[in-house]
Amino acid sequence: MHSRLILAGLIISYIVTPCRAQEAITSETLVNADSNDSAWLSYGKNYSETRFSPLTQINQKNIGQLKLLNKTLLPDWRGMEATPLLIDGVLYVTGPWSKVFAIDAVSGELLWSYDPQVSGQTAINGCCDVVNRGLAAWDDKLYLGSFDGRLIALNRQSGKVSWETNTVPEDRPYTITGAPRVINGAVLIGNGGAELGVRGYFSSYDASTGKLNWRFYTVPGNPDEGFENAALKDAAKTWTGEWWKVGGGGTVWDSMAYDPELDLLYVGTGNGSPWDRNHRSPEGGDNLYLSSILAVRPSNGELVWHYQTTPGDSWDFTASQHIILADIEIDGKQRSVLMQAPKNGYFYVLDRKTGELLKADPFTYVNWSTGIDLKTGRPVETEFARYENINAEIAPNYDGGHNWHPMAYDPNRELVFIPGRNTLSMYGRDLNWKYNSQGFGTGAGWNLAIGQQDNKADRKDAAAPVKRGFLKAWNPKKGQAVWTVEQDEFWNGGLLATAGGVVFQGTADGRLTAYNSETGELVFSTETGIGILAPPITYQINGVQYVTVAAGWGGGFGMKNLFTNKLRSNAVLTFALQNESNPSVNIVNEIVAKEFNRFTPADSQVVPDLSWQVSRPLFEAGERLFDSHCAVCHVVDDSRGGIAPNLLSSLMTAEEPLSAIILHGALQSRGMPSFVNKLDKSDAQALSHYLRSLQNKKKPGK
Repeated sequence: MHSRLILAGLIISYIVTPCRAQEAITSETLVNADSNDSAWLSYGKNYSETRFSPLTQINQKNIGQLKLLNKTLLPDWRGMEATPLLIDGVLYVTGPWSKVFAIDAVSGELLWSYDPQVSGQTAINGCCDVVNRGLAAWDDKLYLGSFDGRLIALNRQSGKVSWETNTVPEDRPYTITGAPRVINGAVLIGNGGAELGVRGYFSSYDASTGKLNWRFYTVPGNPDEGFENAALKDAAKTWTGEWWKVGGGGTVWDSMAYDPELDLLYVGTGNGSPWDRNHRSPEGGDNLYLSSILAVRPSNGELVWHYQTTPGDSWDFTASQHIILADIEIDGKQRSVLMQAPKNGYFYVLDRKTGELLKADPFTYVNWSTGIDLKTGRPVETEFARYENINAEIAPNYDGGHNWHPMAYDPNRELVFIPGRNTLSMYGRDLNWKYNSQGFGTGAGWNLAIGQQDNKADRKDAAAPVKRGFLKAWNPKKGQAVWTVEQDEFWNGGLLATAGGVVFQGTADGRLTAYNSETGELVFSTETGIGILAPPITYQINGVQYVTVAAGWGGGFGMKNLFTNKLRSNAVLTFALQNESNPSVNIVNEIVAKEFNRFTPADSQVVPDLSWQVSRPLFEAGERLFDSHCAVCHVVDDSRGGIAPNLLSSLMTAEEPLSAIILHGALQSRGMPSFVNKLDKSDAQALSHYLRSLQNKKKPGK
């Protein structure tokens, strides 16, 4: 037994290489995924997306013996949101820029990698980092949705491209960050881009050829051009004005689930574009199918039923969060249900055969509505909710009570585990809003982006809890929490539940943790040195149970916030029990820490220029430009910032270097795109003046 240090990405491994026999993934394989303990075949483990493993080797009694087996470093340091697939002893995981890596699950050896060569310039089209959530598998292939909108089929053995097709219009700012799904030889994929003014849709492609089978648009287009189907004709009745000119939104950027018995595909749709309904549908309306759950036939895309969680969305309350399917007893009757905790703060239980609303209960602090009417299925909105005449503190905010981070469902205990948060922000109408085809066009003033408050004493809404994260065990029958763990970190990772009675979660400050499923007691915590967003998986090879998680800090929140100064690299981490029957597990953290726990020093201090003279016109122009183009990734405050530099302490804000960066793409290779088609030299001057004024602690007087 010996260790190896390989700098193609650090690999510290103990060689036990499993057989490389190729299992052909079929419909039967995917339907029966839960019966295969030595594999993780699809994004949510199974078509029901439960993220529950029946394995019990790692359990409440022995989890203290869990140790790091290997750490495989990957080449980038940006957000890692992927759920690995595990097939034939090989982990398949995606990273930033849609790169794909095949890794031996036991030794950590990198077997092959694939880079789709996504241009750094495409980062300008993303709301929330250049992330990717994973792959789908069918036959001998893997399927990848690339950030720039391609659907790519790879040979699972070699990583070579079998085919690729572009799924989005090249002249619109679409992106793909979600994992594809495969049903009966068809690959399903959606996209993102609602913040930049696009029309949402999801599509089905032939898994063998890449040929388009069908496409379902989630919002209607221009009525004068006709409607693609009857469902969109009906939806158009819920819109007013000329919504098609500003995009509409409704992008399908994440959640899908499938019931093979009912042959129904369930899809969650996103927010409106722009956010404020008054700017896209000025005379009101529910704006179908925004923020909705759609049940469609996967063979042809026919809509069977829909349920809208947030009619007329004006808050970025997407319903694209994790969907789970289960069979539970509701009010004394066994029901086949669909469960979701979307951004708006309510936990929904629907009959998945009919779409009937069975339960809807708040799982976090909510003030935009007082409840959900179970007869109509509609929220009862508060008088200030739509911030029409006043700026209003709204909870949850655009980050949501629950975001993309996957939940988990334990069928033995009939509990859903929710990685959520309490949020509150000031929303205000942008009275000067105009459709911006070249950047963010939310239609809500960006005062909401800086309106989060941590000091409860300063809030108008004194009932609101302090902004923080939580992990909740939710009883969907009763519509209430069984236990809650309060967390200081705000943006923790997705979940994995096991029959061993533990719930695994990575944290923003770089730990892998586990909780007792019945009580919420913390039963395991280990430092990894890397902030974790993605959910873990577990599997068994040669009688040994492993836990693997893709670690890497970033994403929309991580671009501006940093919780750990430690290892600045992405990694795939695999853990197993250390005991007499499994002696190959060794603690490698100390070796890794010694060689690789380096972090970039804080930016040099900017020396204030006491002679600096502030120009009000330049300052105000620069402030507007920063809010509309830069604030999504960068901060200008006293925090350390995140993956993207804090521009309050950057030395690159003088007009000449700033122009080189934003107009000529000087840092494009590092993921900072050029804004040459959106900004000009005078804009660079105004931005420079604004940033340097803040650095010199000078603002124009009133």
